[in-house]
Amino acid sequence: MTHIAMFSAQPYDRRFFEAANARHGFKIGYHEVALNAESAVLAHGADGVCAFVNDTLDATVLTALATQGVGFVAMRCAGFNNVDIEAAARLGIAVVRVPAYSPEAVAEHALALLLTLNRRTHRAYNRVREGNFMLEGLLGMTLHGKTVGVIGTGRIGLATARIFAGLGCRLLGEDRYPSEAFTTLGGEYVSRRRLLAESDVISLHCPLTDDTRYLIDAEALAAMKPGALLLNTSRGALIDTRAVVDALKARRLGGLAIDVYEQETSLFFRDHSDDIIDDDVFQRLVTFPNVLITGHQGFFTQEALAEIAEVTLDNVACVQRGAPCANRVDD
Repeated sequence: MTHIAMFSAQPYDRRFFEAANARHGFKIGYHEVALNAESAVLAHGADGVCAFVNDTLDATVLTALATQGVGFVAMRCAGFNNVDIEAAARLGIAVVRVPAYSPEAVAEHALALLLTLNRRTHRAYNRVREGNFMLEGLLGMTLHGKTVGVIGTGRIGLATARIFAGLGCRLLGEDRYPSEAFTTLGGEYVSRRRLLAESDVISLHCPLTDDTRYLIDAEALAAMKPGALLLNTSRGALIDTRAVVDALKARRLGGLAIDVYEQETSLFFRDHSDDIIDDDVFQRLVTFPNVLITGHQGFFTQEALAEIAEVTLDNVACVQRGAPCANRVDD
């Protein structure tokens, strides 16, 4: 029987994976701790590990896993920038992922962030609960007719573009691999500089690579349309957070809504309500009234979690059979 050690496991992971595992009958050990050099020992006796976005899978951890007989890493997410792929290949560890799952889930969350940020519904909610029905400070803009720049028009970016097209927005896009579906929506591919200069809203939907790290830096922020709103539901390090803080302080950036944060590993998916958070950059961000942060929940729908569990375990079954796997990334 194949034994899987799952790290960063939450109660909802257990529910959905147990349901999906009814077809496979794997033995799954659930560990709440993140995978790192210290916790790798918990994989002892397992054939493989199942990891998530904030687990550490560098050469040191992969070597520790390999010495314990671990033969595969099953990422239950699309991103694998936290995995040393070269080290995995050298050690003979197969790496599989879930390349796409309910792209509409993340796209809808991007919309929710934008609508909340723009119309200040979170602030209005708290005011009304306190008996304050004043509208001053809640002024937003009508999105119909505004220009939305979508950077990254893969499945999630395209799902986001469809939503904005339905709102009557003008679409500008940037992607190394242009999509005919985007242009069919009425979208226009333009240079990054033009997209930054003309967009009222910019939504990021890119993987994190050496080319996309700090895609939004001080220079990009200076090139943006004054007062524009910036959304990020992809990877935290697409944005230089310190540069964003400066742009917010200068009143140049109109607002920021993020579901990811470049230093989120030690923060997200944990309860820190009784802790002192010593990340000064994050703490500065939350002081701005025009900043909205959620804790990496864009994927968090019933449909997406079911699909993640199904695809992850299918990937494991494929690897264990020695069959070709389309979702393998170490080949």
